[in-house]
Amino acid sequence: MSEPLPGVPAAPPHPPPREAAAVVLFQRTPHGVQVFWLEREAKLRFAGGFYAFPGGRVDASDAQVPVAGLPGPGAKWVVTAARELFEETGVLKARGAERLAPLELDELRRAVLDETLGFGALLQQRGLTLHAEDFVPAGRWITPPFVPGGFDARFFLVESVPSHAAQVWKGELTSGQWIAPRDALARWEEGSALLHPPNLHAVQVMSRFEDVPGAAHAMRTAPFCTGFVSERIEFQRGITLFPLLTPTLPPATHTNAYVLGTGECVVVDPGSPDDAEVDRLVRFLRALEPEGLKAKAIVLSHHHGDHVGGARRLVDALGLPVWAHERTADRSPVPVARTLHDGEVLTLDGPMPMRWRVLHTPGHARGHVTLVDERSRAAVVGDMVAGFGTIVIDPPEGEMAEYLRQLARLEALPVRTIYPSHGPVIPDGPGKLQEYAAHRAWREAKVLEAIAAFGKPVEVGEVVPRAYDDVAAFVWPIAERNTEAIVDKLVSEGRVRREGGLVLLSR
Repeated sequence: MSEPLPGVPAAPPHPPPREAAAVVLFQRTPHGVQVFWLEREAKLRFAGGFYAFPGGRVDASDAQVPVAGLPGPGAKWVVTAARELFEETGVLKARGAERLAPLELDELRRAVLDETLGFGALLQQRGLTLHAEDFVPAGRWITPPFVPGGFDARFFLVESVPSHAAQVWKGELTSGQWIAPRDALARWEEGSALLHPPNLHAVQVMSRFEDVPGAAHAMRTAPFCTGFVSERIEFQRGITLFPLLTPTLPPATHTNAYVLGTGECVVVDPGSPDDAEVDRLVRFLRALEPEGLKAKAIVLSHHHGDHVGGARRLVDALGLPVWAHERTADRSPVPVARTLHDGEVLTLDGPMPMRWRVLHTPGHARGHVTLVDERSRAAVVGDMVAGFGTIVIDPPEGEMAEYLRQLARLEALPVRTIYPSHGPVIPDGPGKLQEYAAHRAWREAKVLEAIAAFGKPVEVGEVVPRAYDDVAAFVWPIAERNTEAIVDKLVSEGRVRREGGLVLLSR
């Protein structure tokens, strides 16, 4: 991802969020309450690799299932919650289900998952009833608009059925377990269990559990949440994502600014040139101050407009100094007060002190830096990696060989969770870096094949339709810049040579 290029259409608007329901399943123990959470399979498009509570989208058939005590269209969310709870954990929260034996429950669950038996038919055949009072409303959350494929989800607080053992069958889910909320929060703090805002808020509330009405009320009144959309997105403690609407290359529509720290903070890449967007960030930063979080500087990952567009307004509003690499400083729209160097550490004091190591990672931009948290090995990577799509390497600023060396460097550290400037967060950092390296090698092979197919010197622009025959033609202007970078790499390796403005295979 980078700044938009002429002729490339804007990304289409995301479809509206899909209706969904989720269940905060809990049980009481002599040592306090436990919640049952799930680890989502890393390859899932939405929230892959994150921890979550049982839930999923509303099916059309859910509206046909009755719920005692809840007439009308609102019953469908309870049905969805009950069905998803059963499918994902095997817990059937329906009156009369306690008489079903474990083996029978397994058979029914398999039939529902295989779609050989509808959930409503299951309830009817076994004489079971869903009751509204068993599903206590615990809030509504809408996925922020920068995330494609999001949800409009109703949450419910549900006490587990003692006779039904919760268990996960692998597929879309990797694992599931009962866990004390304080232990879940410890996992979140150390960065080994990423949580989306609704799930983090639920765990925080359950860590203070006294009774169901109080917990449900607290879940329905989340801070930093307007119109059911959370403005505070802290997937792990000390790394807060704040997406800013930004002119950038599709499919991205936003640049992810990051607020790093639990006391002293730095703001990474306030990229939007839209004053209203930057003002949102200013208000957010000021709202954090009563908690002891105070911004001390702005860090620029590199100089591209979709990363620095709001820096001037943020400097003017909060009086913050700007930190950047010297090759970013010489093109920054604002003066750079501190030059960042490869290997230095940014220390941020706070309740959980953080040490962020600066890595100079050129390739996409000559002054590009990546920040790596020394404790969790989370990496704020700028435009080294994107949450969807790939990164444009645009010569002469971009250099493909150097970019690939820096990807390998990040993989070798190794980094864990990757926080990109565009698109969703990537829990499996090494897997994504390997995927990127493999994709670049495959594309390079396609460029070589395309050059060879002509059998004569050819312009790079003529190579693109052959080498990028797997993408739409409107992407070709971007692809031509990447192809130039690939050709530069091949020339440096002696596999391709240039003759004037033409390229051909070396003899």
